[in-house]
Amino acid sequence: MKVLLINKFLHPNGGSETYIFKLGELLEANGHEVQYFGMEHEGRVVGNAVNSYTSDMDFHGGSKLSKLTYPIKTIYSCEAKKKLRLVLDDFKPDVCHLNNFNFQLTPSIILEIVKWRKKANQKCKIIYTAHDYQLVCPNHMCHNPTTHTNCEKCLTGKFGSCFKDKCIHNSSAKSLVGFAEAYFWKKRKVYKYIDHFICCSAFMKAKLDTNPLFSNKTIALHNFIDKAACKDVNKKDYVLYFGRYSKEKGIQTLIDVAKKLPQIPFVLAGTGPLENELDNIPNIQNVGFSSGEALQKLISEARFTVYPSEWYENCPYSVMESQIYGTPIIGADIGGIPELIKENETGELFESGNAEQLYEKILSLWNDTEKLKKYTENCKQAKFITTDEYYKKLFDIYL
Repeated sequence: MKVLLINKFLHPNGGSETYIFKLGELLEANGHEVQYFGMEHEGRVVGNAVNSYTSDMDFHGGSKLSKLTYPIKTIYSCEAKKKLRLVLDDFKPDVCHLNNFNFQLTPSIILEIVKWRKKANQKCKIIYTAHDYQLVCPNHMCHNPTTHTNCEKCLTGKFGSCFKDKCIHNSSAKSLVGFAEAYFWKKRKVYKYIDHFICCSAFMKAKLDTNPLFSNKTIALHNFIDKAACKDVNKKDYVLYFGRYSKEKGIQTLIDVAKKLPQIPFVLAGTGPLENELDNIPNIQNVGFSSGEALQKLISEARFTVYPSEWYENCPYSVMESQIYGTPIIGADIGGIPELIKENETGELFESGNAEQLYEKILSLWNDTEKLKKYTENCKQAKFITTDEYYKKLFDIYL
């Protein structure tokens, strides 16, 4: 089987890129041909045989001329259709597996796949993995960055709130473009051509199911991660957070709580816009971005980790990674996070954004060695969907 994985970023950038790279490896390991389509970038690590990619779109930089054309290109991309057609004609995929595509690639690529398979008389399924809420929310997060509140106004299919509430980067202009993009493609009913919607959490599925066009095609399927070989590790005296330093991730709430617990050392591994907030806090050590064996060591040796997110997380790898490396977790009860933590077995949940409750949970677990020991042992047995299990389910979807 030939599978074309489509994602706007083809370089390491976030969870969706982690997913497509691992998925590509999984498919190839099972004998399938895999190619990729997305934007060109100096850090690109995967590609296609004809080296056809769209131009890199930098919404935070670029020339004045390019910025003037962005509003049009983010709604409909003739370049993306043309470049994709070169790949389709050459590779002739049996499956086009879409991931994040809005704004940079635009839903116009779906129309091109439909047009190509009709002209080429080619059977080609269109599969989409929902990593965020982009098909039902113009800013992709169901989260208003201006008020820092979660929002479901656009789930009704009326996207005017995006512009009214300046939901994209707190900008009226950008929010207007987001509204126009969502409204345009709703009227075109382009998403009816998607055969299956893979939702990485039951929570995500529930949100997509609010659209009658999607509800009969959605499938809840957590991301895959293989069990690590948990060795006996000498736990060290620190609580770990690893991830992005941004408000929606709950990092400010965690900082405020850490300040009230000077007797507990915190290690934070990551980068982001709130990094300066970590300065001059005696019990917080910021080790910066970490990955690979270095990150695994940080996770394995922590007493426990904290995942304090304040937006509708989907299926964060961080929550699964903590447990497979034998480390309990305190997680916010929001989005798909509760689906990944066995409460009072591998960790605990707290009310998202509730600093007082998070304070109590951290202090209690830090002081309860017996509970920590129990949670740690349970984490060593924690199971999530493995690569083999995921492949079997995915192959049924592809067929």
